[in-house]
Amino acid sequence: MTPLPHGLVLRTATPGDLPQIAELLVDRGEPADAVDFRLMLRDLGLESCAVVVDGDRVVSTATLLDETLHLGEVALPAGQVDLVATDRAYEGRGLVRALMNWAHERSAARGDLVQIMIGIPYFYRQFGYAYAVPIVPTRPVTGLPDDDGAHTVRVAGAADIPAMAALQDAAQADADLRMPHSAACWRWLVERDGSSQLLVERNGSAVATGRITPPDEGVHLGQVAAVDPAAARALLRYAVLAGGESTVEASPRAFAAAALADYLGPPPQRPELYYLRVPDTIALLERLRPVLGARLAASAFADAEGEAIVSFFRSHVRLPYRAGVVGPVRNGGVMQAPGSQGGAAVAPDLVAALLFGPDGLAGLARRHPDAYPGPQTELMSTLFPPVSADILTYYLP
Repeated sequence: MTPLPHGLVLRTATPGDLPQIAELLVDRGEPADAVDFRLMLRDLGLESCAVVVDGDRVVSTATLLDETLHLGEVALPAGQVDLVATDRAYEGRGLVRALMNWAHERSAARGDLVQIMIGIPYFYRQFGYAYAVPIVPTRPVTGLPDDDGAHTVRVAGAADIPAMAALQDAAQADADLRMPHSAACWRWLVERDGSSQLLVERNGSAVATGRITPPDEGVHLGQVAAVDPAAARALLRYAVLAGGESTVEASPRAFAAAALADYLGPPPQRPELYYLRVPDTIALLERLRPVLGARLAASAFADAEGEAIVSFFRSHVRLPYRAGVVGPVRNGGVMQAPGSQGGAAVAPDLVAALLFGPDGLAGLARRHPDAYPGPQTELMSTLFPPVSADILTYYLP
């Protein structure tokens, strides 16, 4: 329980708060948010939700979800803050900041090394988040695929979760950075009413899956995973017919986008990105040592020995390496001119983009004057290359 100004109190939610939390989420969001909240709490427990109260009145809330990012073969425990809402009469008092602090402290206490989220533009940058990982672009649907008569598309249920998870795992397999749905999240997805899970079958086998939103405000087809172009087209055809007179959009990944190219308009020019937050760069780099080592082992540096220096200006790290093995990470102090010691530089707010983004250090250096590889360009580009990503979140971006 944390006292806040004006007599407000931040605390963990209690059973008696649940009706007010649901009402607040609906008022600031949509009816489906109340359903989602109850589904999430069934698995996460009340300790995953915090509220700010004015006496007995809930005036702000946030929920912390459990996620896992996978970079190469390394699993990274992560948190995602969701279902954030504040009563209009209490906006501008720093309540979301207090709730984000609570979420970050709880996330750190359970061992999370990263936080990831989708959020309104700029707002969450105030709390240490940075835009880092591209979101699959949403494209207008411009055509209706033919019915080949070989596929059946239906709304999926709990019994279909293993088949859908296998299709999604296969779709994510080629990405460097992956975030699959957790087992709990799959259960929520088949029970919620804000979207429906679809399953495409051919000759009795599951060949595609995706999510579709209701047609009330336009149909959106997302998180498409398919074994071949024909299965992806069957999924899109279902979405178009389900939309009726409404607008239909799709956000297919690379393979599905190629398979559906004849039925989709151009992607938007302005990219959308996931927010990421790295609270402890040293701890994260230490966990990622096997990834860094594997990159060296697969490069011209496989048999080399040395030390890579990366400065964040107010601090720096030294990464000793030998024969494809990196570490332990050595932490150091202020280093304003790492190039003179053979090192690279990256501004602290670019760390998430460096480790998880599509540019790599070389790409960041082309766009940011406070990111540069230094004199060991090849080494630094090997350690920090562009990263491809496939992220599945509970809410469609």
